[in-house]
Amino acid sequence: MGSSGKVLLVGDNPFHGISHLSQERSRVRGESPTDPAYAAKLVALSVENGADGFMFSVSEKTLKILEHLRENGGIDGLRLYAIVPCAYDYVRLASAAGGVPGLAKQVIKEIVFSGNLNAAASGLNGVFKSDLRSLVKTYLLYELSRIKRSVGKGAVLEAVLLHQVVTDLCLGLGLDWVFKFYVKYAHKLGLAAGFNTGNFALMVNKFREWRINMDDVVIAAPFNKVGFQMVPSRTECEKALLNLPNPAVLAISILAAGYLKPSEAIDYLAGLPNIKGVAVGVSKEKHAKETFWLLRQNGSIA
Repeated sequence: MGSSGKVLLVGDNPFHGISHLSQERSRVRGESPTDPAYAAKLVALSVENGADGFMFSVSEKTLKILEHLRENGGIDGLRLYAIVPCAYDYVRLASAAGGVPGLAKQVIKEIVFSGNLNAAASGLNGVFKSDLRSLVKTYLLYELSRIKRSVGKGAVLEAVLLHQVVTDLCLGLGLDWVFKFYVKYAHKLGLAAGFNTGNFALMVNKFREWRINMDDVVIAAPFNKVGFQMVPSRTECEKALLNLPNPAVLAISILAAGYLKPSEAIDYLAGLPNIKGVAVGVSKEKHAKETFWLLRQNGSIA
C-alpha cells in the first residue's frame, strides 16, 4: 500500500475474454488470459509490481484462478473484492436448466451438496415461506463457501459487491430495502457491503434519500477522463463524488476500454476526491508489470 492507502486491484474482465489482446495470437503462444493458470500468473505478476489484490466475479473460472494462486504460494495477504452473482455463469446455467425455475432448483441443489447446512436450512426456509431475505442470505453464504474453499486461509476477503445487473435493477425499481438489508447482513458477516453500478450519480442521490450510511459501503463505478460508461455524464458523476463522507469508490473502466493510456488515466484519477482504489484488467505480462508499477509510483493514486 502507498502513503495515501488506496487499494490497487487486478480486474477480471480479460480473464473472461473481455480484452483487447489478440486471442488468436495468445493461443499460438499458449498464453491466453482466459486460461486460469496463465491468468493466475498475471495476477501474481501484478502483485509483484504493486497490486494489492483481485476484484472478480465469483465464477468457476475465477475460483480456479484463486486455486492456482493458492497452490503456487500467491494467495497470502491478497485482498479480495468479490462480485456476485456472476452474470455469465447464471445466464448459461439458466439456459441449460430450462429457465429461472430450473436455475433456482440447481442452485439450491448445489447449496445442499456444498455441505453448508446453515445455508441449506435458510434456503429451504426461504423457498417454503417465499422469504426473499432468507434466499439472499442463503445465496451469499453459498458464494462465500465457494470462495473460502478456493482460497483457504491466506487471502483477505474485504468485500462482496452486488453485480451491476442486480444493483442497477434495484436502483431503478426503488427497492431501498434490498440495499439496507444487504448492508446490514454483510456487516454481520464481517464484510464491507459493496455495489457495482453503472449509475453512480443516481446511487449516491438515492442512498442520501434513503438515509443509507455511505460510511458503510464500497462502490465500484466507472471513472475516466473521456466519460466512458459514466452515467448520466462525467460531470454529474464527479459532482456525486463530492457528496461522499469518505473515500468509498473503486474506480473501474479507468482506461475507457483501451482508449486511454495508463499515464492519462493516472493523471485524471489523481485529481478526484474520495477514490478508495482502482481496479484494472491486464491481459499480458507487459501490462501486469507496467500498469501497476505506474500506479504504485504515483503517490496521489497509491
